Amino acid sequence: MRIFKKRVNEFPTPYTCTRAIKEGGMETRLSMIVMGLGNFVHGQRIKGLLYLAVEAAYIVFMVLVGFGCLAMLPSLGSVPQEEIWDEAQQVYLYTKGDQSVLILLYGVATVMLSILMFLAWRGSLKSAYKAECLAKEGKHVNNFVEDLKTLLHENLQKLLMTPSVIFIFMFTVLPLIFMICMAFTNYSKIDNHLMLFDWVGFDNFKTLFDSDSILGGTFWSVLLWTLVWAFFATFTNYIFGMILSLMINRKDTKAKGFWRFCFVLSCAVPMFVSLLIMRTMLQPEGAVNVLLRNLGIIAADESLPFFTDPTWARVTVIVVNIWVGVPYTLLQLTGVLQNIPAELYEAAKVDGANTVQTFFKITLPYMLYVTTPYLIATFTGNVNNFNVIYLLSGGDPVTNLASTAGKTDLLVTWLYKLTIDRQYYNIGSVIGILTFIILAVGALLTYRNSKSYKEEGGF
Repeated sequence: MRIFKKRVNEFPTPYTCTRAIKEGGMETRLSMIVMGLGNFVHGQRIKGLLYLAVEAAYIVFMVLVGFGCLAMLPSLGSVPQEEIWDEAQQVYLYTKGDQSVLILLYGVATVMLSILMFLAWRGSLKSAYKAECLAKEGKHVNNFVEDLKTLLHENLQKLLMTPSVIFIFMFTVLPLIFMICMAFTNYSKIDNHLMLFDWVGFDNFKTLFDSDSILGGTFWSVLLWTLVWAFFATFTNYIFGMILSLMINRKDTKAKGFWRFCFVLSCAVPMFVSLLIMRTMLQPEGAVNVLLRNLGIIAADESLPFFTDPTWARVTVIVVNIWVGVPYTLLQLTGVLQNIPAELYEAAKVDGANTVQTFFKITLPYMLYVTTPYLIATFTGNVNNFNVIYLLSGGDPVTNLASTAGKTDLLVTWLYKLTIDRQYYNIGSVIGILTFIILAVGALLTYRNSKSYKEEGGF
């Protein structure tokens, strides 16, 4: 029993905010109001002053700017810009009205800053409680210099993670939340809602889900084509890459390095250059159609509709994507094949298995087990494959002039056109959110139900 108690006492006391509030002394509890007070009382004066300075800076910011930004956030502004004729100068002058986009940005930034301040407040309270506990136990309480030295040893994670977390909040979380908020406004060129716009709730989502509207009908057709494209772009590359890697890695294949070099050489050329060249070659008067005319395969006044017919255009982008993507799949699967234990093949050969049985019982299961995360990542990348579609077909052909998307447009290229060409920023934000939800849910469900997750390390 004594040994058990001794070992329990060896565990460090969890310095949590809950324990600080319930069990802390007066100075620790007052640290909830005056940050750093507990540290200052227990000899950590510089640390206490730094916490106090952070709190003072936050209060000054909120009084001067922050509360105003939060107060404007529900309305997003109400004063429009006005045009006034100046008789003296004989020119039009423009008054400075409210800009809803800046009000929304500053409001979101203030909320994010308040969250960071809350994290600093929690750190201050835990630090004050720790200093109090150490002082009561008669242990040494670190001074400021000693605290700095711990950042290079036991608290190294704080030194490395704190700047990263701040930058992630500034350049990732803040723009993401700003974009999400945009989906619940009428920020668009429609009715000139570019300077002043309002909150509209889920109206944009209703518009996009309404198949009877132009935007709704376009969304469902683009979503269906996006999923079809991602499926074929992923598995055609995987299948052809698998065939090539199996053929090159056969024992009877000579000059394996030369054949790999031939297929991987295309990776050395920037993808956008290859796509633009292919786009030029497949035009009605491009090299491919001219060659087919000269060979007599098509009539002299005809051209294959690579980018003018919807079916031809969709097949074309899938085929060209195979040519662009197979070398990368070849590299991935070559490494997998070379790591399959030779003992498995030898045991199968002893048991009398033929080549087809060996492939379906050993090679294919092993490759799928290892490359399932790669397939999920590739499928996700193809859903957002902006380069191939935009540089190759530009989303064309457009068969419905009232629609804002072409027959080969993906969600990501349609989003680009809506925001850059049409300035429908609110609808673009909705599409971005829905794309994220579809990909996140699909990827998580697929991965969690795969053998790579369920039988990790079991192959």
